[in-house]
Amino acid sequence: MRKKTALITGGASGIGKKTAFYLAENGYQLAINYRKSKSEAISLANQLTARYGTKNIAIQGDVSNKEECIRIVNEVLSSFPTVDVLVHNAGPYIHERKKLTDYSFEDWNYILQGNLSAVFYLSKLIIPSMRNQKWGRIITIGYDRVETAPGWIYRSAFAAAKTGAASLTRTIAIEEAEHGITANMVCPGDIITEWKERDIEDTKGNDSIRRQGTGEDIARVIAFLTDEKSDLITGSIIPVTGGLNVLGKVLKN
Repeated sequence: MRKKTALITGGASGIGKKTAFYLAENGYQLAINYRKSKSEAISLANQLTARYGTKNIAIQGDVSNKEECIRIVNEVLSSFPTVDVLVHNAGPYIHERKKLTDYSFEDWNYILQGNLSAVFYLSKLIIPSMRNQKWGRIITIGYDRVETAPGWIYRSAFAAAKTGAASLTRTIAIEEAEHGITANMVCPGDIITEWKERDIEDTKGNDSIRRQGTGEDIARVIAFLTDEKSDLITGSIIPVTGGLNVLGKVLKN
């Protein structure tokens, strides 16, 4: 039986890396995309191969660039027969608090292209092969309540891009249902950097009402959506936030 292949953008570290381990454990071969983290991506691919005996590769490329997306997909398809799962994990983000008028034109375009256009580029390139096999999973990453198009102070470009990606995800779900392709968006809560590669087990002993969110929380949901029996779940925006008001946090800090 042919092993399925998953392409994870921004997969060398953080939630992408945690997702790679989860999918590899479930038998997937991985194409791990990275922009600058070459050594980390190659190390991860080698770790997965050694642990699970699967073929895994690292592919450099900036998904905000159309030509690089074309190259990334061509490289994946030169190593694997198809892409069965596409996880749009990469997404530029500016941590500095900026009002809309303080964004440069370059900042704005990069955030929009990396978080929204990249979903179009890669989906357009990969969906045809998914159609041929009558099966595919597309998973995008959003933020808390993105489906309601909320305003997000100091995050205008990111919020606009992710809101657009949520609509695009649902459109793909409708258009591609007849081909056995699902499309869903997973929305992480406030998972701080040092917890993005950690396990749920690591949160034991936390005395707070809600435990710290981890990369495993997100990876588990993504892995569930890739399952054969998850075909009825499509066009969904799935929050994994612990019930917290993620958008309100920026006003408290």
